[in-house]
Amino acid sequence: MEMPSESIGFKIQTECISYANDKTHFEGFLAYQDQKRQPAVILCHAWGGRDDFICEKAQMIAKWGYVGFALDMYGKGILGRSKEQNAALKQPLVNDRQLLQDRVVKAWQVVSELPYVDVERIAVLGFGFGGICALDLARSGADIKGAISIYGHFQPPPPHLIQPIKAKILILHGYSDPIVPLKEFTDFAKEMEDAHVDWQAHLFGQSMHAFATPSANDFEAGILYNPVSAKRSNQLVYNFLEEIFH
Repeated sequence: MEMPSESIGFKIQTECISYANDKTHFEGFLAYQDQKRQPAVILCHAWGGRDDFICEKAQMIAKWGYVGFALDMYGKGILGRSKEQNAALKQPLVNDRQLLQDRVVKAWQVVSELPYVDVERIAVLGFGFGGICALDLARSGADIKGAISIYGHFQPPPPHLIQPIKAKILILHGYSDPIVPLKEFTDFAKEMEDAHVDWQAHLFGQSMHAFATPSANDFEAGILYNPVSAKRSNQLVYNFLEEIFH
């Protein structure tokens, strides 16, 4: 299954969606082609916040004929400007998985209430920190079709936050990722097997953390863009969405 050509003229509409949860105000980014009822993909940003990269991914999803919604995990306008700031934004949510789950579930509810979204065909996709957000939405027992983690973390939340997973799972990960080593992945694989989940994984050789992020350029930290793996991951995401939505 080939992705639509970038040369095809798509008219993508975009807008910002404000919502609130736990006294915090958030702003998601929405992209779509038209307002007919259609599947939707919730996109979970990496540790820097709801930036241009994740909004561009929402528009990519819209080009594929779905609704793309880039959620906001930190609060309206909050973006990290350095690795230190990014870590400081991410860590409270990693430490409080109930809060993390509440925020990603709220975004799912917001998307489910959009009149042109087919509530029976929703998926979630996350990059880096967003990967654990996507997996935690699936672990919450949310009635979604699929969850995709791209170079994301895998550690499970406390047992009381885990319900039977209804979603199919796709993992895309760099074999040489030092930020999320393969031990985390193998533990996750056992978690999925024990829970009898429909899951699959693709490991990319010669690929580190953030392999799909063009701005990633910190070899010493193991954070590096790989254009070949980025292109392959897009194709795998496209194929997975075709499978679960059609």
